[in-house]
Amino acid sequence: MAEPLDRYDADLTTSEMVILELEAADKSDAAAQLAERLFASGRVTDLPRFLEHVNAREHQLATGLPGGIGLPHARSEFVSRTSIAVGITKYGHSLDFGAADGPATVILLIATPASSFSDHLEVLATLARSLSKESFRESLRRAYDAEVIAELINSSLVFFDH
Repeated sequence: MAEPLDRYDADLTTSEMVILELEAADKSDAAAQLAERLFASGRVTDLPRFLEHVNAREHQLATGLPGGIGLPHARSEFVSRTSIAVGITKYGHSLDFGAADGPATVILLIATPASSFSDHLEVLATLARSLSKESFRESLRRAYDAEVIAELINSSLVFFDH
């Protein structure tokens, strides 16, 4: 049974789920590297099957956001708790996630238990709102510290009354 999402849980991501200087062949490779971090942290129980869900979702609709953001995501029965793995690409590298304004340098893989539809939407909406701010995107790109990046993501996801 998946853990319910605690809106004040500052542990949706940890420094172990952050990849600095990510180098990937393409968006599938980036998602696989990030998913491996979730698996190693015990948040994904079956890596190959979870990746099938991520890739199926990616084929439905591009997950690139304006400002150089890739936001692959999936709800899956192989996710034990809502989690986010973060990749910041190596300088000079970027990945095509289908955004109209170009490739991504910040990739956030959102993994949500299959039963948590409302949590999934709330995390997506809240992250998208934070990522729409240039200052937040630049803070992620310039942090160069996995602990700081995890804290930035976690603090942006303390849900406020909308």
